[in-house]
Amino acid sequence: MAELTFTYGTMAAGKSTLALQLCWQLRQGRDDVALWTFGDRSAEGMVTSRIGIEAAAEAVAPGASLEAPIADLLGRGVAVLVIDEAQFASVAQVDELAVLVDEHGVDVHAFGLAADFLLNVFPASARLIAIADWAHELPLTSTCWCGQKGRCNARVVDGVVAREGSQFVTGDVATGAVHYQVLCRTHYRRGELGPSRASAAGPRRPGTLPR
Repeated sequence: MAELTFTYGTMAAGKSTLALQLCWQLRQGRDDVALWTFGDRSAEGMVTSRIGIEAAAEAVAPGASLEAPIADLLGRGVAVLVIDEAQFASVAQVDELAVLVDEHGVDVHAFGLAADFLLNVFPASARLIAIADWAHELPLTSTCWCGQKGRCNARVVDGVVAREGSQFVTGDVATGAVHYQVLCRTHYRRGELGPSRASAAGPRRPGTLPR
């Protein structure tokens, strides 16, 4: 019986790496495996990993109907679909993927973030956690600069941890005017990026998380 699975983690936890590895392993013995992305950090039509591996993928627009892409999959006889950046899908798209599993017998393996830079769960991720046959967090997690487990995907704008902004912005864990950094809960709350890079978090009560 086909299944819908969702694997999630923080930035730099290895989600794209695992998606690429799964896709590669499956394709060693079969030709009915497809790879989708809802928005890679590099460019459309690619799934890339920070460790340097990548593969061509079919770019699917977040929010668009999946009727045509799914019809194409079924016409090609695809039996397994691997999806990266699933958090950028819409709830309606997740429901369409569930129909693909239940009505057409296609296994769907979705990978993505659970929460955004404000610690709000992405709508698609919440839906996947609710309806997937299997939903689990990656055992490998990113580490904060202090050595503690990194739980929070902080968006850093000009050296300051952002407390507002659009949920749907792709980017890399790198340096720059706008980038992302994985922090533990404590240092996310304090807005501290490291011993020599402490950042102000804006006018808010100390000791609280943003709402």
